[in-house]
Amino acid sequence: MKIRSLLLGVLCMLALSVSFSSCSDDEQSWDDSGSKIELPYVRAYFLNEGTMGQNNAGIAFYAPNKDKDFIGDIYKAQNKASLGDTGQDMIEYEDCIYVSVYGSNYLAKLNAACVEQARVSFIDDADLSAGVRSIAAHDGYIYASFYGGVVAKINANTLKVEKKLTGHGDNLEGVAICNDMLYVANAYKNEGVNYIYHTEVLVFDLNSFSFKETLTVASNPNKLTEDDDKAFLISWDYSAESYVLQMIDSKNNNKVTNLGYATHVAAENDKLYCVDSRVDYSSWPEVAAVNTFYTYDVKAGTKSSGSFLKNAPEELGTAVVYMIAVNDSNGDIYIGTTGHSDVNGDIYRFKNDGTYMEKFDCGGQNPNSAVFFN
Repeated sequence: MKIRSLLLGVLCMLALSVSFSSCSDDEQSWDDSGSKIELPYVRAYFLNEGTMGQNNAGIAFYAPNKDKDFIGDIYKAQNKASLGDTGQDMIEYEDCIYVSVYGSNYLAKLNAACVEQARVSFIDDADLSAGVRSIAAHDGYIYASFYGGVVAKINANTLKVEKKLTGHGDNLEGVAICNDMLYVANAYKNEGVNYIYHTEVLVFDLNSFSFKETLTVASNPNKLTEDDDKAFLISWDYSAESYVLQMIDSKNNNKVTNLGYATHVAAENDKLYCVDSRVDYSSWPEVAAVNTFYTYDVKAGTKSSGSFLKNAPEELGTAVVYMIAVNDSNGDIYIGTTGHSDVNGDIYRFKNDGTYMEKFDCGGQNPNSAVFFN
């Protein structure tokens, strides 16, 4: 009997061990509930903005480890519906995907398999009806900018709009969060058929969710990116030779410093990956660009003297760049180019040392952002 009891005890311990092991494995997996497609653990998603008014925004799936075929619009495959009109912004937060769709004017929460979990429409909200733009996440909330001069605080779990700050600026664009402050680009306003470009970034205190101050920046501020408690701003200043890149130091009284020119940047490990893509539209729809790729060391405050790319295809030097993204897990660099409304864009992938790896069709028009699950 003692031997039998001992054997039973050992078997129970083995069963418990397997049980704990299974729980541990589950904790390392993503939430793929509702998925119609079996996906690998390592994944990348690209938001294809589409062309305004054509209802052709989408999200593409790519397997960096080559253990699954590319899917041009996984959102449609998983949800049996189109993403909508003009995919504006996409971020990853707490292992979920959040995407703002400007033309259709809603925010959606997706799980790691791109299955929609919740959405909130802003069409019937008088304050938010002008359209959602950029999004950022912090401490359980999604913060969104809107045309019409509104910033919204949205519960990241339920997507309930909990607070709104109205009457701040006109058409708001990029957002970034640094040091418990939300930075929002106040781009322009319309006076009839004329555009009046602003020179303002609005700063909000997230602890009290209240307006703090206005910073003076280059004309027509548009995109914001955060790294090392600093916000990096790209302004579409049409009076300058190219788009202006500036740094806002949240720990130095929000000091604004000019860094040069850039049309797109990605930040990772105290380094900005930048491209200055100067596009000639004079022969539209035939366009060509002259691209300069460089890095900016955020800690040292220095700019590289040459490109961060190695063995890049010659065509990338004149393609119109629409996106740069860096995988924070391994440092791989993804550069998206556009064919505008005529053809799908392309993605160029490089290793973290800049070595060229491959090029692939992005599955839609105008790839503008990426998220990675590693």
